[in-house]
Amino acid sequence: MGLKEWAKRFKDLFRKPEAGQAVDKRKPVEVKIEFKSLDKKSGKKNEEIEMRILVISDSHGKNDDVKQVLEQAGDIDMFIHLGDIERGPEYIRELAKCETHMIAGNNDYDIALPDTDSFMIADKRVFITHGHRFYVGSGVERLREYALENGYDIVMYGHTHMPFLEIGKDVTILNPGSISYPRQDGRKHTFMLIEVDKEGEFHYSQGLLKSSLRDFYEGFY
Repeated sequence: MGLKEWAKRFKDLFRKPEAGQAVDKRKPVEVKIEFKSLDKKSGKKNEEIEMRILVISDSHGKNDDVKQVLEQAGDIDMFIHLGDIERGPEYIRELAKCETHMIAGNNDYDIALPDTDSFMIADKRVFITHGHRFYVGSGVERLREYALENGYDIVMYGHTHMPFLEIGKDVTILNPGSISYPRQDGRKHTFMLIEVDKEGEFHYSQGLLKSSLRDFYEGFY
């Protein structure tokens, strides 16, 4: 067996979507890692940006990926992890060095984290959940209904390992994808950056986790 075939089989072994899980085609546009709101020389926010929020999910114990994405994102004001952390939540808090919100996923058996959380980002009410209790593998209808009934402006979830963004009139629903075990077409290791400008407008960007090993094997993915 050649190296390419071996790599393909290895990828398929660990990265197959769950049986019966639909692939959602509505997802954010992939962008370069160097976000426009970040000054390349200083690594600080540009003056027109009031807040930068990094959102990740489903790292499944790979805290090196968490460390790397924090370094890539640069200066942030809030860090959100949407569950399936599996180890080291306090270590992650220390890495983030900012306001942090983390919740438990279906694989976080021994971690003392809440199942859900709600808080404010600027003037928006935010609700975060891992998503398995809302059956997000079948769609976001239950999550959308819950948000509308409870007056949330933004809802974030994980669990599916597939990025998703729906900006509606009354509620925005998003999933950053997985930074460690992606399942969407192309199997890109993704995260999301939310930027709030001084006018109170929200801007959503999808980022790709950069890794020398993954870059080396890019042809196999």
